[in-house]
Amino acid sequence: MSVSDFELFQSWRKVLDLCALRPGQAVTVLTSADTNEQTLRCAILAVRDKGAIANRLDLQPVNGGTSLSRDPLAYVGTTPLTGNRPALEMLKASDLVLDLMTLLFSAEQHEILAAGGRILLAVEPPEVLVRLTPTLEDRARVLAASARLRAARGMRVTSAAGTDATFALGDYPMLEEYGFVDRPGRWDHWPSGFLATWSNEGSAEGTIVLAPGDILLPQKAYVTAPVTMRLERGYVRAIEGGYEAGHLKDYMDSFGDPEVYAVSHIGWGLQKKAHWSVMGFYDREASIGMDSRACAGNFLWSTGPNNEAGGTRDTACHIDIPMRGCTVTLDGEAVVVDGVLVED
Repeated sequence: MSVSDFELFQSWRKVLDLCALRPGQAVTVLTSADTNEQTLRCAILAVRDKGAIANRLDLQPVNGGTSLSRDPLAYVGTTPLTGNRPALEMLKASDLVLDLMTLLFSAEQHEILAAGGRILLAVEPPEVLVRLTPTLEDRARVLAASARLRAARGMRVTSAAGTDATFALGDYPMLEEYGFVDRPGRWDHWPSGFLATWSNEGSAEGTIVLAPGDILLPQKAYVTAPVTMRLERGYVRAIEGGYEAGHLKDYMDSFGDPEVYAVSHIGWGLQKKAHWSVMGFYDREASIGMDSRACAGNFLWSTGPNNEAGGTRDTACHIDIPMRGCTVTLDGEAVVVDGVLVED
């Protein structure tokens, strides 16, 4: 069901308050051909309502003739900012960038953040944004979990379906997604509510078994039969199963880059307002599936790039895989048991 401009405007106001936007600051709203017009309209109204300066930078889309999907996360790294210095300098000069296009995994995003800019990504449908409007409680939950993950040196994930995998930790920073940007140099994604890091290079070992109901993104598909993925020395070395295993391998092979099989970020969902079933009600091109990424108690892992964490892999293929029913332990202490968050 659609939401009114008033509801979305109110959500934008709350988010900009959490971002500590002040009167007179410059906000650039970054858009492209697929930007939701209602999201854009209400964002600009909310920026103006805060007494800030609202600019719009609209860029031509890229990758459409290369990517196998219209999902903005199906082909990452190259964006309309690539080689576009004037546009990049405008964003670097802004106090806040509202990314309604998707810069994720790009070198240009890193340059903006390194210059002290703040970037908030918001590309989900308006009704999802309203339902998952972030709160200070979301931040507190993510930061508390982050402190535990930062102190850990190993993660183990198991499941009744047969998953048993281990990851060494400590070489990479935390990815703390709570839905707003409250300090210089911070990127976040509205909606969100999850925590992740990247395992030490070459350390991911074991077996991950995707069970029926687990999710593949950007395919935005629920798995219907078991898919077994063998991890060795930090890479997925084999994908076994039926049609869905073959489909996944064919898609990853289409990039012609062995780095697509590297294990990327690993973590778990913390957003209690997110729902596993939501993705099934949307057309595949309508959403990027943030409910499933953030759903409380999931195990979320991925393959492909690690450049957003300071690594060197910038492969264009990024697969996110949220899983249900897993147990996640840090140095032997459980933070998720059979898909349920362990509450402090």
